Amino acid sequence: MNKMFKMFLASLLVVGLTGCGSSDSDKETLKVFNWGEYIDEDVLDAFEEEYDCNIIYETFDTNESMYVKLQGGNSYDVMIPSEYMIEKLIEEDLIQEIDMSLMTNLDGLNQDVLYQDFDPENVYWVPYFCGNVGIVYDTTIVDQEDVEEGWSLLMNEKYAGNIYMYNSVRDSFIPALKSLGYSMNSTDETEIAEAAQWLIDQREIMDPVYVGDEVIDSMIRGEKAIAVLYSGDAATVLAENEDMAFYLPEEEGTNYWFDGMVLSKDCENVELATAFMNYMISDEVALLNTLEVGYYSTNVYAASVASQDEFVGNDAYSFVIGENDECFAYQSQEIIELYSSYWEKILTQ
Repeated sequence: MNKMFKMFLASLLVVGLTGCGSSDSDKETLKVFNWGEYIDEDVLDAFEEEYDCNIIYETFDTNESMYVKLQGGNSYDVMIPSEYMIEKLIEEDLIQEIDMSLMTNLDGLNQDVLYQDFDPENVYWVPYFCGNVGIVYDTTIVDQEDVEEGWSLLMNEKYAGNIYMYNSVRDSFIPALKSLGYSMNSTDETEIAEAAQWLIDQREIMDPVYVGDEVIDSMIRGEKAIAVLYSGDAATVLAENEDMAFYLPEEEGTNYWFDGMVLSKDCENVELATAFMNYMISDEVALLNTLEVGYYSTNVYAASVASQDEFVGNDAYSFVIGENDECFAYQSQEIIELYSSYWEKILTQ
């Protein structure tokens, strides 16, 4: 789908919005806290126009940094964390129930995404994006039979010095725990220690580079042959570099995840915040967002159009729940600190 068509879609959002709005000082304000590079910013402008309001938009890079900001006294109306953080926010009474009767676009969502274990009655969150964690690899360098080894590929010495791993505790423990046959939500210290040793061994043998969002551009340029990537980032890489492919370790299993919009406990304008969440899951807005960021939309129309156009033939633009796949679960502070202590050891080896 070309840039001109994306611009056309964006223009549709503001057609008919004429007349004089309020002065900035008179306008209602909505504070939105989202992941970096996780929205088409034209959507924000269009919402401000339609609802005659101002949006204060801030971004975070991890669920944990979002939580720290919240605990530090920062105030937001709408936040967009991942499932395990939503569970934590529910547990700690930091978000409030959403009036789903006002969510008129809810029927347009993939109904299989609703009613997850972290919110079985689906009253606290509105689905935004979903996806998996898998392996992106350069088909001109990596043998397909090696890829089919699953997470063990990350220990294959043929590719030493040619691997990216996420600089993230939970994300990097996924391949370690799964390759050992354990749950990626393990709270067993013996299993966690064994997984940590797997990562220490990997660092010594494979010399991986630990990265953040910069991995997307690096893989597009083909700077490494292998990377552990979230499916949306992988879809972007595959769209830009035809030598790259995406693989989900089915036998061992991997992570499937959800990001969703929640309403903070101290939201100052519930009506406007609810309208924003409903707006974000409307067909055309959801399409603009998924085309912009590459992550699989929970809106059925948006996912269908994107998969048949911009991401046609792109294996990473998908959402799968395999038999051995898991969703991250909320962890106690004690377990979080245990993982973190091992992670420090891994990074200092």
